[in-house]
Amino acid sequence: MTDSTKSRERGADKRRRLTAAAARVLHQQGVERTTIADIAHAADVPVGNVYYYFKTKDELVQAALAEHSGYLAELTGELDRLPDPLGRLKALVGTWVGQRDVAARYGCPTGTLAVELDKRAEGDMDLEAGRLIRSLLDWVERQFRELGLPDPGGLAIALVGAYQGMSLLANALRDPEIMTREGNRLTRWLDALPDGAAGHPNP
Repeated sequence: MTDSTKSRERGADKRRRLTAAAARVLHQQGVERTTIADIAHAADVPVGNVYYYFKTKDELVQAALAEHSGYLAELTGELDRLPDPLGRLKALVGTWVGQRDVAARYGCPTGTLAVELDKRAEGDMDLEAGRLIRSLLDWVERQFRELGLPDPGGLAIALVGAYQGMSLLANALRDPEIMTREGNRLTRWLDALPDGAAGHPNP
């Protein structure tokens, strides 16, 4: 392996670490409270090196959004390997519940970021966060459509909206068991849907 190849690999590794750190720290601290130094420290990269990869904090926010997008693509790709759409949706709920401790401490990564970015006067990164949530909605809608249920788009909004709501409550009350209880309720709702049950997931 040549020195230039090693250098490129080290550079790619630093960029990956910075991107992952940006997603994690921005979720934990919020955009306004986070500095480039915070992200550099979390990535174990000298602050001066950060500017070689990302010129501004906004570029790091965009990198964090890309990290969340990549996670969602990886998650839905794994869920797509399951044989039936109902199983995929229930596994998605199980994933949400599995993240209950993080949700109780910091909220939903994409939901909280979307809300914070929407309050900024400049830029359109709030739209990028919205597109990420739309990607999740589209995937959930496809599962309901495969099940042959009426109004799959409405059902997708109900399910994802219930997730955002339980994440918000778990975070506000610092109670991860809200995620467990509401996740169980969502699973029961999903089980009832193919038999013709209708209504909101939290009746």
